[in-house]
Amino acid sequence: MFSDAGHELTTAILPLFLATFSAGAAALGIVEGFSDAGSSVLKLWMSFYSDRVGKRKPITCDRVFRHCNDGFARLRHGLVANRRHPHGRLDGRGARGPVRDALLSESVPAQAHGRAFGFETMMDTLGAVIGPAIALSLVGVIALRHIFLIAFIPGAVTVLIVLFVLRDIPRKPQPGMRIVSSLRALPRSFWRYVGAVGIFGFGNFAHTLLILRAVTVLTPSYGAVHAGKIAIGLYIFHNVVYAATSYPVGVLGDRTNKKALLAIGYALFTVMCVGFLAVGASLPGLVLLFALAGIYIAVVDSMERALAADLLPLERRGTGYGALATVNSLGDLTSSIVVGLLWAYVSIASGFWYAAVLTLTGAIALWMVPRQPNSADRAAPAMTLPS
Repeated sequence: MFSDAGHELTTAILPLFLATFSAGAAALGIVEGFSDAGSSVLKLWMSFYSDRVGKRKPITCDRVFRHCNDGFARLRHGLVANRRHPHGRLDGRGARGPVRDALLSESVPAQAHGRAFGFETMMDTLGAVIGPAIALSLVGVIALRHIFLIAFIPGAVTVLIVLFVLRDIPRKPQPGMRIVSSLRALPRSFWRYVGAVGIFGFGNFAHTLLILRAVTVLTPSYGAVHAGKIAIGLYIFHNVVYAATSYPVGVLGDRTNKKALLAIGYALFTVMCVGFLAVGASLPGLVLLFALAGIYIAVVDSMERALAADLLPLERRGTGYGALATVNSLGDLTSSIVVGLLWAYVSIASGFWYAAVLTLTGAIALWMVPRQPNSADRAAPAMTLPS
């Protein structure tokens, strides 16, 4: 929650910040794409290494310096003076994600994977509500670059929580483990699943482009400053919907079919893309579409990781989550850059149609993936959960 509060504080104002340098969709897409992809190799290696040593927390604690670096990156934002230096968040944020996901999946029984990841997504997204709310209260009050400095505070709190609160789940080390052989040993059904996730990822662009789209269509009617505030407000609303639906989605995934639910989430992204082409400057229409964006990402964030846990053996779960995160990062890089460039140099419609076609293809590919429950999880002792 604290980590995402700081991260989303900067996310909410980044489009407005780049706009002050006349940097539009192309620059924003490049910044967001490299932000997500910059740590992809590190994600894979660190998550594999956590399998090898049999411990998750030390690896996560090693990511503390990434939190600190993230905070210093925000300080750099505050000192940026021209568009030749829109550093973005190219600091490896999220490299700890796969290790965290593996630790979370091991902390609950298999029948609670959906609820666990839904709850984690909900708390993460509460931070995504708090951060933009702070940004909204400060836009027009202080300089945009000064708002980046405030994002350092929740990042520092995150460091303390990781160091002094996080607990590990003891596991047997595997000193002879090698990364290539570990990747090859992952189940075929999991690799087919990763392929479907990758197809979807190549169309799943950064949501900051939705903020930019809202600013673009609303500015003629409301003026630049007011349109910017409305766009940030819509993004906050998007995150509220995201947080509110994440845990119910997790519960639904545990009770029904995670794969079918995730495929529906992918298809909702396609619907959202078409909607943004048709909505124009209609404020009620934008509210509906930002709500749809919140619902789809709640489904995707919760179910992608919960379904992966069902497909991965316990002894290689870190490696599997690392592979999944790497493919997602590469997809984010490609989609954000391609959509941003299409938007800037061809047409807005071409960017949205590109995303719509790929995400719908990803939904179809996912539907064709065979679901094989994890035998290691079925054999694991049951844990008592609160109702």
